[in-house]
Amino acid sequence: MPSPARSASALTMLLAQRLPAIPSPAEVMTVVVELPPGDPGTPPHRHSGPVFGYMLQGEMTFEIEGEPARVIRAGEAFWEPGGGVIHYQAANHLRDAWSRFVVVMVGIPGEPMLTLVSADELEQRRGRPASAPPRPR
Repeated sequence: MPSPARSASALTMLLAQRLPAIPSPAEVMTVVVELPPGDPGTPPHRHSGPVFGYMLQGEMTFEIEGEPARVIRAGEAFWEPGGGVIHYQAANHLRDAWSRFVVVMVGIPGEPMLTLVSADELEQRRGRPASAPPRPR
């Protein structure tokens, strides 16, 4: 029997994160998000479970409740805990190019993976985001 060929594969650690609470039962959805130049992305929202992502191209202004807004660039990974945490923005940080990322969302079967936050709730939580968003380039 021939011996298996040696692989020339390379592994690069992008993100190591202790898992937050995972809904039980859970379902997983993988999505590619494409943002036109300067697009503000989805309005403030939350996810029923954690979300893990990887920036494929471009740059994204990323802000979740309790953390400062930051720019995520192509080749970088990101995550958010989901649950009650508001995701304030995932906007295209570039005015002259598309940005694209892939996300793996863990959620509760039968519940939406993404729920918009009402204007009333945003008003009640005013001041909770950690900082103003970075300016698009």
